[in-house]
Amino acid sequence: MPEQFSLIDQAERQCLARGARFTPIRRRVLELIAASHGALKAYDLLDQLAKEHGAARPPTIYRALDFLIAQGLVHRIESLNAYLACHCPEHQHGFQLLICRGCGRVEEMHDDDLGSRLAASASAHGFTIERQTVELEGRCGECIAQGLTSVESSAH
Repeated sequence: MPEQFSLIDQAERQCLARGARFTPIRRRVLELIAASHGALKAYDLLDQLAKEHGAARPPTIYRALDFLIAQGLVHRIESLNAYLACHCPEHQHGFQLLICRGCGRVEEMHDDDLGSRLAASASAHGFTIERQTVELEGRCGECIAQGLTSVESSAH
């Protein structure tokens, strides 16, 4: 839990420094994503908020998610249509996501050299990258060790 709280505190400080409003609903959405230690879909967030507040609606969740993404606090996992807390929000960076097909775990990876190489290659083709999403699917070390091959096999 301490990591979650430091992430939330860091997010609050970052928003304050940028003059961005870190409202209670935005904070709660980030808390839920951070506490999940993995990816969450918008409707999973909606269900959790509805249990707490009763009248949560999809636009509320999506507006909060859009804000958190714009602030660099959350990543959208395109292939899963899910969201993951960013653990380095203070650093503007390229990132890659490792998605385990065995247990469903998603891990953020940082290879700044990869991002630079992609930008240089794109530039050589006369292309400017505006947004970069790199998602790598495979199996994590634990799933390989356990011989797990699909999400329904198990979770660790």
